[in-house]
Amino acid sequence: MELKKLYKQQLTDKLLLGQEYQDLDLVFAQKNGKPIQPTEMARNYRKMVEISGLPYIRFHDLKHTHATLLLQQGVHPKVVSERLGHSTIGITMDTYTHVLPNMQKEAALQFEQLIK
Repeated sequence: MELKKLYKQQLTDKLLLGQEYQDLDLVFAQKNGKPIQPTEMARNYRKMVEISGLPYIRFHDLKHTHATLLLQQGVHPKVVSERLGHSTIGITMDTYTHVLPNMQKEAALQFEQLIK
């Protein structure tokens, strides 16, 4: 829902700025279509976390947290790999093997239930 609002705002910005709007096909951009500067993104992210009341996670760690939570919930590693933009599932598995021990135990328990 928020992405739809953002898209509508970008359409409005394009109409208002006309030729001055640089359409780089970005999801997150400045009002003129140009990329958001990293320092601005970090500042906005920190404000959003403070407002939400959620614990602070470094922006850099969001991708890792996302992948770890998905794997812990049993999402297939191939799906996680695609979401992260990894070129192979091996990269994902090598990076997130610390999540797997509990998953292996759960898989063994599920298999045991199947063969009973």
